[in-house]
Amino acid sequence: MWGHNTVRRADNSIDPENFTVLGKDVRIKGAVHLEGTVRMNCCFDGEIYSKGVLIVGEHAVIKGTINATSLINSGKIKGIITATEKVQLLKPAVLIGDVHAPSFSMEEGASIQGQVDMGVSPWTDKSSEDTASVHDLATHRKKQTVHSPKES
Repeated sequence: MWGHNTVRRADNSIDPENFTVLGKDVRIKGAVHLEGTVRMNCCFDGEIYSKGVLIVGEHAVIKGTINATSLINSGKIKGIITATEKVQLLKPAVLIGDVHAPSFSMEEGASIQGQVDMGVSPWTDKSSEDTASVHDLATHRKKQTVHSPKES
């Protein structure tokens, strides 16, 4: 009876002792530090620091910054997200803001307005040096002269 509302971890084991739910009638403003798996269905304005999985439910509205190990979002978030493992947007999630995470996935039906940074290093000038020896076909064609048959 009590085990029905628990969350399964990636290794399919149940961790009911480290699972917290903040319901949709809860309103929080400020900074919170969370550990374990936390499901938020509430309205939140501020900063969230989570060591574990943060699940943002369909009814949740979050404004502010989120720093988490992993984030699974089905609600509405406006702010900057930083995750050390992954960020998942599930239908009908709405995210307005930037994401910084090594792994990002988005389900059809979710939406995002912002930038996603997955830690790729910026493009350097070295790559242009590597391609300098590549033959440019368009330039080569311009240099060719068209010979027409001579009229007699």
